[in-house]
Formats: sequence, structure tokens, C-alpha cells
Amino acid sequence: MTEIEIGRGKRGRRAYSFDDIAVVPSRRTRDPEEVSVAWQIDAYHFDLPVIGAPMDSVMSPETAIAFGRLGGLPVLDLEGLWTRYEDPAPLLAEIAALGPESATSRMQEIYAEEIKPELISARLKQIRDAGITVAGALSPQRTQEHWKTVVDAGVDLFVIRGTTVSAEHVSGRAEPLNLKRFIYELDVPVIVGGAASYTAALHLMRTGAAGVLVGFGGGAAHTTRLTLGIHAPMASAIADVAAARRDYMDESGGRYVHVIADGGMGRSGEIIKAVACGADAVMLGAALARATEAPGRGYHWGPEAHHQQLPRGERVAVGALGSLEEILLGPGRVADGTTNLIGALKRAMATTGYSDLKEFQRVEVVVAPYQRS
Repeated sequence: MTEIEIGRGKRGRRAYSFDDIAVVPSRRTRDPEEVSVAWQIDAYHFDLPVIGAPMDSVMSPETAIAFGRLGGLPVLDLEGLWTRYEDPAPLLAEIAALGPESATSRMQEIYAEEIKPELISARLKQIRDAGITVAGALSPQRTQEHWKTVVDAGVDLFVIRGTTVSAEHVSGRAEPLNLKRFIYELDVPVIVGGAASYTAALHLMRTGAAGVLVGFGGGAAHTTRLTLGIHAPMASAIADVAAARRDYMDESGGRYVHVIADGGMGRSGEIIKAVACGADAVMLGAALARATEAPGRGYHWGPEAHHQQLPRGERVAVGALGSLEEILLGPGRVADGTTNLIGALKRAMATTGYSDLKEFQRVEVVVAPYQRS
């Protein structure tokens, strides 16, 4: 790989964001109605390759049920307000009404409430009773404390999600989570991440994970690049992790680990490019927070926004564009790629001649930095 000299004592590899690349049409086109965007992870099949991000502004139990009925995979944040408070609705309304100068400090106070195991069980039961695939997320720091409650509640898919997750965490203060042993002993499929490099993803795949989340500090509500100086442009990150998937398949004798793009996809064009770079599915936050049913009431934030010691995110205004169905399936009311996300994906696949997601991962892309005309 070609490296660029940053200075005499430092070199770096050029990495590309979604804005830096574009998909190229081929010699064949198809009817969009004949294109399939379905995908499957483990025994669970979904009509849409979209996972609802485990964020309080995106997924409530009610939103998760609605999202699941539309064909996506909802993931509930099991460290969020829904597992800290019996009725978080007044607090969600308060967060939406906060001024910018007080938002972070007040959110830190609200999220200081302890997580209640009985609420974890109740929220997951509510989703399961609706007949929806049940998925819940914990951070690596909280997994050891609450995993048994989650599994006993009947979760179908377990998500371990952090800003970055490694298979080899080193700590002199406490015994870290042993991912390989944990996943091996668990009876449910595990999706883990984020990862942003070939090596990190390969190590996560070797733990036995069913899926790896790709992304680091690229979401709409993240300020990780500003606070920590760390960022991984998504196009290159997904392509690197897709290469790790290919090599792990050879190494393991054919075991396929799903690559899930997580972050930096607020518009349909970015979802399309994520799949083109090798993603099997995408995890959406801000894009779904724009739904009228979203619990954030036009605002979006992640767990980084209320970190007790070092906030690395912020509450951002995303507005309310339309219903969850309109955002996912249309009809679109605006021409900026924020509604009818799946319709756009199908149209792009049809325009380039591909009939399913696996095929579309082979589409030609070019480096073409975006300049609005």
C-alpha cells in the first residue's frame, strides 16, 4: 500500500471516506422490483439490511417493535433510560428541551441513575411478546455485570458495542472481558464492535462473533475526532474489515462473519457505498432518529454524549422528516437522500446490474471526491 510522507519522521496510509468514492454503473441494468436486499445472520432472516442503533434517541421498545415489523433488526440500549427509569418519557422530553449550554451536564445527571436488572428483563420481554427478533446491547464494561440477565430474558442476538472493542484489552486494575471465552460459552449469536482495521477485525472474528461492527468516531453525534484525535474514514475501514472476513473464511475453513457498517451513514448514498465496500448490513442512528416515532423528538445522541468523565459526543438536532416507514421505504418527500433509504439502495443496485447484496459488494468504485455543483 502506498504511504504518504506526513513529515520526515512520520508516514501514513491514505484512507477514504464515503464522500471520496463513488459507485460506477456496469454494462447491465435491472428492474428495481426484482432486486433483493434481504440478509440473514445466524438463523435470523431480515427483509431489510438495516439494524437500528442501540441509542435512546433512536430505539425505544415501541420503536423497536415498529422497526422490526418493517423488516429491520432493532437493538435496544440496555444501559439507556429504558433500563434506568420505569417511565423515561418525561426525561426524554426534558433532554429535547435542554439548551446547548446545559445539555451535557444535565444528561450526565440523568444517566447517573443505576441500571435496574428487572427493567432489562421487562423491556426485552415487551419486544419478544410482540413477535420481534430480540436484540439488546451492552458496552464491554457492563457486559460481565448484566449478561446473565440479558440471556435469561430470552434475547435472540447479543450486541457488545463500544466506541472501539478489541479482542485483547489490557488492564492492571480489573480482569477484562475475555471475548473468546464469553462468546464460546454463550448460547446466542454475538455481534461485536466497533473495529476499524484489518487486524482488529480479524482478532474479533477469531473470538467466534457472528458479526463485526465497523466504525470509530464517525457518527453524527460523535466528537471523538475532536476530543481524542481518533477517526477512521468509513470507506477504507469497511474495505479493510471485508478483507479480514475473506481471509478469516480461508483460515477457518469457510466460516462467514457478517460485516456491519456502523456510523457515518445519514443518507442513502452512504448506505449504498457501505455495501459496495463490503458491508452485509448497516447500523443506523441519526437516519432513524429523524423518524416521527423516534424517542429523541428530533434530537439525536449516543452514550458518548453523557460519559461521566470525558464526554465524546453531543446532542444534535436532526429534525423529524417523516414516519419510520417513509424514511425506510418511502415514498420520499425530499431529494437529499434522507427518506426512502431502501428504495435508493434498490435503485442503485438495479442501475448497476446487481440482484442481491452479496453481488453488489463486487460493484466497481472509483475515487472521486464529492464536489456539489
